[in-house]
Amino acid sequence: MGISVNDSRLSTLARLIAEWPGLVSGPPEQLIEDSLVLVELLGDARRLVDVGSGGGLPGLPLKIARPELEVTLIEADQTKAAFLVRACAKLNLDGVEVVARRAEEVGQDQRYRESFDVAVARAVAPLPVLIELCLPLVRVGGRLLAQKTDKEEVASARRAIELLGGSLDSVVATPSRMRASGTVVVVAKVRSTSAEYPRRPGVPNRKPLR
Repeated sequence: MGISVNDSRLSTLARLIAEWPGLVSGPPEQLIEDSLVLVELLGDARRLVDVGSGGGLPGLPLKIARPELEVTLIEADQTKAAFLVRACAKLNLDGVEVVARRAEEVGQDQRYRESFDVAVARAVAPLPVLIELCLPLVRVGGRLLAQKTDKEEVASARRAIELLGGSLDSVVATPSRMRASGTVVVVAKVRSTSAEYPRRPGVPNRKPLR
């Protein structure tokens, strides 16, 4: 899949990312292309949350490819969150909210908890950590799409998936120029997440659910 999805805004996004030092590691065009592998896995989702959005990946390319999506970008780093606000303005994107808070806090906020059809996340943390940060945001019947490499041990996240109300759906091969061995771990939300999750900020990283 090339960067041109019949929308010059993808090229503009790549330029904006390139102009912001230290925002991402890797060529922006390839990162955007890698983000777009998720389009075919979105189904009929209407509300999407991107956890640990960083440079807006994969959330912003998905919004450009699927304009009808309502997208929430969670990014605790204030500098990166500022970039996201700027990028949305430059790209004239409606229906995008930037939340500059820790995912653990957002997951306990009733405005966001269990309200999204799909959560997406790139390889920002080990899978058990991503499960705890993302699944509380997904409604029952929704899904988490976690972009990983085929070297990630999915078995290590099985307890986290169970505790957070999920069920491992599939692991889909999604190779791209950026990640030749790329996969997407698809986790279905089958029941509500216990109120004790996510735990306090920092705890999921320090003590992953194993």
